[in-house]
Amino acid sequence: MVSKAIARFARISPRKARVVVNLVRGRQAGEALQLLEFTLKSGAPVLKKIIESAVANARVTSPGVDLDGLFVETAFVDKAANKSMRRWRPRAMGRATRVQKGLSHITVILGER
Repeated sequence: MVSKAIARFARISPRKARVVVNLVRGRQAGEALQLLEFTLKSGAPVLKKIIESAVANARVTSPGVDLDGLFVETAFVDKAANKSMRRWRPRAMGRATRVQKGLSHITVILGER
């Protein structure tokens, strides 16, 4: 592991974020950033920012690291606790149901080849 970046409580559902994370897992960091630049999924800008952060973390923690040799070693999405984004929808006969707003923890770990 060269560097790691985590976005906690990202305002995107885990199901949508996993589609984009599966695109970049195992790719070179530069190639992944270029791919995310032109991906029209809603999770692409969020993941692009995380990978840029991980590259910056690699540059700071080990200055001698080859930035062209970095690749997305591990990337995964976990469901975050949804305590703040509670919404209610009125239903029949005076009842109400909860509307689930998705929040995610997105983790990216870069390695070196």
